[in-house]
Amino acid sequence: MRYHNITKDDMLNGDGLRVVLWVAGCSHCCKGCQNPMTWDPNGGLEFDEAAKAEIFAQLDKPYIEGITFSGGDPLHRANRDEVEALMAEIKEKYPNKTIWLYTGDRWESIMHETLFKYVDVLVDGEFQINKKDATLMWKGSSNQRVIDVQATLAQKDIAVLVLHCGDYDDIPMGRETASASKNIIQFNVSSCGIKRNACSV
Repeated sequence: MRYHNITKDDMLNGDGLRVVLWVAGCSHCCKGCQNPMTWDPNGGLEFDEAAKAEIFAQLDKPYIEGITFSGGDPLHRANRDEVEALMAEIKEKYPNKTIWLYTGDRWESIMHETLFKYVDVLVDGEFQINKKDATLMWKGSSNQRVIDVQATLAQKDIAVLVLHCGDYDDIPMGRETASASKNIIQFNVSSCGIKRNACSV
């Protein structure tokens, strides 16, 4: 696995202050992507023990709420196995830290992947420039979804999504799902953060 950057004290890619690993490699190549330099799986730097130690040093800090995997796409074939192994190590070492994952894949096509037992929140779907909205919570376009993975996996039918939060932070909670598909369950209001994803820039 290769990566481009490790962002520290990040407020734009998940709830609270986070460390963000920006991996190399993405096959979605979305028009208007903010990080096209990360598409090449051979770009960036090798993810080595020094890079892992840099992440762990951040997770050691009590005010860091967790790690976000972004890129690039953490689920690109060049990344998936090592991302899962790193997630497993993080969950064992830091059980109270949250793991967020951004991918261009849709939940319905990846929901049986074993790594999701480690993921707390998933932001799924390709960025679609015609649906770009700079006011969205944690995502860049309205087709994307911010999914509470563990609550979703606890459902009898895991194709029925439980959302981590709604689309916006400035309208009454619940309005976003009032006319939603039957395959989306009301999100947990208390879990919703107050910051937006960097993709909205």
